[in-house]
Amino acid sequence: MNLSLASKQSQAQDWWRSAAIYQVYPRSFFDSNGDGIGDLPGIIQKLDYIAQLEVDAVWISPFFKSPMKDFGYDISDYRAVEPMFGTMEDFQLLLKEAHDRNLKILIDQVWNHTSDQHPWFMESRSSRDNAKADWYVWEDAKPDGSPPNNWRATFGGSAWEWDETRQQYYLHSFLVSQPDLNWYNPEVKEAIFDVARFWLDMGVDGFRLDVVNFYLHDRQLRDNPPRPPEMKRPAGADPKDPFFDFINVHNFCQPEIIDLLKSIREVMDEYPGTTTLAEISSAEDPLVLASEYVSGNDRLHTAYNSELMKDEPFSYPRLREMIQRIETHFQDGVICWTAGTHDFPRFKSRWQKHQEIDHFTEEAFEHMLAALILALKGSCCIYQGDELGLTQADIPYEKMQDPFGLQGYPDILGRDGCRTPMPWDPSTHNAGFTTAKEPWLPIPDEHCPMAVDIQEKETMSLLNKYRRLFSWRNRQPALRNGDLTLLDTPEPLLGFARKCEEQHLICLFNLSPEALRHDLSNYPNCQESDESDFTNRRYDHTIEIPGYGVFFGNCLG
Repeated sequence: MNLSLASKQSQAQDWWRSAAIYQVYPRSFFDSNGDGIGDLPGIIQKLDYIAQLEVDAVWISPFFKSPMKDFGYDISDYRAVEPMFGTMEDFQLLLKEAHDRNLKILIDQVWNHTSDQHPWFMESRSSRDNAKADWYVWEDAKPDGSPPNNWRATFGGSAWEWDETRQQYYLHSFLVSQPDLNWYNPEVKEAIFDVARFWLDMGVDGFRLDVVNFYLHDRQLRDNPPRPPEMKRPAGADPKDPFFDFINVHNFCQPEIIDLLKSIREVMDEYPGTTTLAEISSAEDPLVLASEYVSGNDRLHTAYNSELMKDEPFSYPRLREMIQRIETHFQDGVICWTAGTHDFPRFKSRWQKHQEIDHFTEEAFEHMLAALILALKGSCCIYQGDELGLTQADIPYEKMQDPFGLQGYPDILGRDGCRTPMPWDPSTHNAGFTTAKEPWLPIPDEHCPMAVDIQEKETMSLLNKYRRLFSWRNRQPALRNGDLTLLDTPEPLLGFARKCEEQHLICLFNLSPEALRHDLSNYPNCQESDESDFTNRRYDHTIEIPGYGVFFGNCLG
């Protein structure tokens, strides 16, 4: 085979290494049938909108058959479409239409647990000696009748639930209605791999793996130690969440999972060009754990980085340390830079409260953060609505839907505030999301001025900035394939170089509201990229970058 052709084929199969991914939360994207809930035909109708962003792939949150106790993350049939979202024919059409637009499709796979309405669990709980008796994690009570240990569920309370029929406890790391599968059972492993092949045979391009670090537990069922008051909580953890009152070392994040990940990778390798995007949830150091899960070529492909989900300022020291840690730990693995998902408060609301920004500089700050995420090494993921600058919604208790929020209220408000429907056209009923009287979650009034229809008409809107930036990124070899080196730039100027054989790109980000100047004498042939959609002033070898501005420079020769 021609070496050049072989190289191109290899790059095509490794598309995930620098992919731009757009996350769709189906319930809230677009409602095609007027029932107040988004659906698969709604995604099909809006595929052109996604394609115009010039992203590589779409990650679709669960649309499988489910009682919807956790809005699709409680699956009762891994191979069926939940009727409220449409039909299997709708999904197959979505897959075809996406591929016709050069969009790859990643689907959520929830393999840690099922719904308690799944036939597997219904059989498992029926007796202690049925064919699936060991497909879930069952354990006898202590002599006093209490649960086997002190493990807590992430949604509150004990992680163990008593079952009258079996006269045993079953493990549920999340809701009571979400029993954990027993991955130590080889039959479970093969059943899940059959599910994976079902979707891969259909043509999906990969999976986002929900809470992958929860798959295995300590088989000795040892108690978790209490967390000392001085010990920090993991990235993104709510300080009031009782789950983190303990150091969760035995209920998940077990070392044996590496061998399991290798088995998952073997299945994916049967389908060249497919990928896995892992969620690492609730770990003490999710970044280090993620790096272990994607190290080498025989584990998972990539994992997303929860560091940007922390409720902390986007400061110079924090960003430099974060980038340096990733460069250290991900030498042969791939990180997916993610600033928001359906599980975390909206990106914009998190940074707004830490920055003293007026309306004039707010736009520049948003545009700078968009450029930063797109310029970092690895892949990146944008959650629907973040490209519009949507803020976290304040949902009144009587309108709340999220079981996590309802159970933790008022200390923990849950995830409803980041899951409100997309505003498409503010001049129409329910901002163009649905023709129903009311959507499943209310659309905040403050989201209407950020609607798609408005931003598409404004040249310098955040939406159009994202479109231009993604388009520009796709034409920069250094951003798609290059290494990253932090530059010794003074605070508050964050700088790094992206470099490959074809291109040497200097990336500078002014993290302050004041204009600053930077000497480029070390890069005498560095010319500002006139396609990057940012404008700066130049004086010989000195560049002046406005407040919250960005400089992208090509180093020639």
